Amino acid sequence: MDITGRCHCGDISYRASVDPAKVSICHCTDCQKLSGSPYRVAVPAQAKDFKLLTGIPRTYVKTAESGAKRVQAFCGNCGSPVYSTSPDPKPASYSLRVGLIDQRAELPPRHQIWCGSALEWCTDIEMIPGVDRQ
Repeated sequence: MDITGRCHCGDISYRASVDPAKVSICHCTDCQKLSGSPYRVAVPAQAKDFKLLTGIPRTYVKTAESGAKRVQAFCGNCGSPVYSTSPDPKPASYSLRVGLIDQRAELPPRHQIWCGSALEWCTDIEMIPGVDRQ
């Protein structure tokens, strides 16, 4: 599926091709902190299928508990998380943050990882009252 995406302020924009079957939710504590949310939703894109159209993201290299390093790319202006990737000079793939994808409504998550770190209250929110707008 061909997609387009942009950060909140529009400084960073991209296009990519992704497989909707690979959209995932990650409940690890690193993703909770890096997203500012109880979990992060992402979809991988092969490097050959990902193209930055505008802007140059700022980066932060996160070191996991395992010692593995992962580059976190975000907009230096608005702070929107854009993707993560390996620290290799020519990474093989990018993990795109679904919230920035224009076609996000067409990309429901298909699986979850790091469920042992999931916050208990975020796994079933159906019964919490909601309104269309604040």
